[in-house]
Amino acid sequence: MKLISQRLVLLFMIVYSMNSCSTDADETAKVDNVVNEKVISYTYNALELETMEKINTYRVSIGRNRLEKINYISVKSEEHNNYMIANNVVNHNDFVARSENIMNILGAKTVSENIAYNFNTSQSVLTAWLASPSHKNNIEGNFTHFGLAIKENPVNGRKYFTNIFAKI
Repeated sequence: MKLISQRLVLLFMIVYSMNSCSTDADETAKVDNVVNEKVISYTYNALELETMEKINTYRVSIGRNRLEKINYISVKSEEHNNYMIANNVVNHNDFVARSENIMNILGAKTVSENIAYNFNTSQSVLTAWLASPSHKNNIEGNFTHFGLAIKENPVNGRKYFTNIFAKI
């Protein structure tokens, strides 16, 4: 009986969410509503906040807009860090799936990603990203939002960085 009740509640939630109303006239409100309906909380550590601020400071210094952080994107970044730690790799595996998810859930038009490994400060990782043409292009790109996660491998103490950029 409990299983049937749970299924009915789930079905109701799916039908309700598929039939919710929105207008194209106010895209900002639409983005805010979608973001607020998805992962609401992400607890940023001091290094993540500092790194995001350094990226925004750099962008402003070259005449680009500041990026707004979206918790949902940071959660997707953290998922990738967890994958890299669990598999002892540093790569962009499943980036297509991550980017398509962000496009579908948040309505992003474009998505890019920077990863890094074994840096200890926000300045050192930013310096490394800016020294790499492809990573620098992402930091300087035509984006509006971003998310970032930094996770330490509990076995060796090395940090994994995933920074995802999106234009919404």
